[in-house]
Amino acid sequence: MPKKTYHKPGNPDFRRHRSVPGPVNRTIEQRLFEMLSPGTFASLKSVSNKGRRLRERTLTLPVMTAIVLSLVYRQMTGLSEVLRTLEQEGLFWVKAQRISKQALSQRLQSLPAHLFASLLEQVIERLNQSSAPGEVSPFWRPVRSKFPAIWLADGSTLEALKKKLHRHRGKKATSPLAGKMMMMVDAFNHRPQAAWYSPEAQSNDKLWTDSLLERLPKGGLMVFDLGFFKFPWFDAFSDSGRFFVTRLREKTAYKNLKVLGQNRYVRDELIDLGQYRSNPCHHPVRLVSVSWEGTIYRYLTNVTDPEVLSARYVSELYRQRWRIEEAFLVTKRLLGLAYLWVGGSNGIEIQIYATWIFYAVLTDVCSQVSEALHEPIDRISQEMVFRSLYFFSRAREQGRVEDDELIPFLVQYAQSFGLVKARRKRQRKKDAISRQVWSHPLT
Repeated sequence: MPKKTYHKPGNPDFRRHRSVPGPVNRTIEQRLFEMLSPGTFASLKSVSNKGRRLRERTLTLPVMTAIVLSLVYRQMTGLSEVLRTLEQEGLFWVKAQRISKQALSQRLQSLPAHLFASLLEQVIERLNQSSAPGEVSPFWRPVRSKFPAIWLADGSTLEALKKKLHRHRGKKATSPLAGKMMMMVDAFNHRPQAAWYSPEAQSNDKLWTDSLLERLPKGGLMVFDLGFFKFPWFDAFSDSGRFFVTRLREKTAYKNLKVLGQNRYVRDELIDLGQYRSNPCHHPVRLVSVSWEGTIYRYLTNVTDPEVLSARYVSELYRQRWRIEEAFLVTKRLLGLAYLWVGGSNGIEIQIYATWIFYAVLTDVCSQVSEALHEPIDRISQEMVFRSLYFFSRAREQGRVEDDELIPFLVQYAQSFGLVKARRKRQRKKDAISRQVWSHPLT
């Protein structure tokens, strides 16, 4: 009997789910237009049109913004598709016109990516000032009220560049990775707060430590993993009046100063880090050790007062760190960031910022849905909210809804659209274990 052969499936991030562009959604376009008004583009103009090439005069920043945002939010499969749509329909505020693929590709390499970084910064600022943060579960309200910001930070390596890109054709070696992005998002509504990019895929997360600390508001709290573990950075948080939660690296030397509380599952203590090193941590930190199904998890924080941040909140906040992985999953797999339009680092950087601009607006829609349904924001499925935009566009074309009725429409069909996540058996089990661990008071 012949042996069966199994074919390894390809990376699901690279599967194209659409053969035609998604429908126009006037409500989303209007929201994006409010975030990216013509005045915004005017403030970013660095040079006049005099002496510029025809390509640069035609593919201006507003035109390029309309093109790259359409690639993201309408799930277009590439540059050829967006150019066909631009020629037939126009995009956003840009009237129908014909542009060659070569001109667009070259413009993606020459248009400064920092302009899109500035657009993302302005979108974040406007959303933070004008948009509701979304419903938060009663459990998180006490800790959220004590810090002006609770953000998650992490880096993510982009996928390998596809060999179909011109500059990588014919190369026998493995396709190079497209670089690395660093993100900070809100711990509860996942709204992006800052973004950076490095073309070096192997860049260490510590490359961005100064930028991350500078961006965090004074008194704010940042949650990060072991990729950022270093004593000088811990001291920088304490010196600047900012706070962190992270894990303790194995074999790290420390000295116990005081036990703040303990029971059979939890031990909360004040320690000095790095007692056998030439550069120890100069400020004491708290070490919270939690026994979870026989495994000991150890967390660090420079919030030394348990009345401000209890041992349970230290543990639960670090569990929230995985929410940033959900943000990476949505941007890469759902919004297509894993499939790169061009091979140059400048074009890749533009795609990153454009994707996060739309993602920021998507999180704003999710926050409004959360408040309308009176459900915690972490129970709202970003993926299903995004997929529901298609049905709203169809309902609008049929005259059943108006442009400003997106949120009422989503609320009306929330159950059939699956906007509220179901609590899985695995999550219910974790909640039961958590209640058992934290039901015993610390003495």
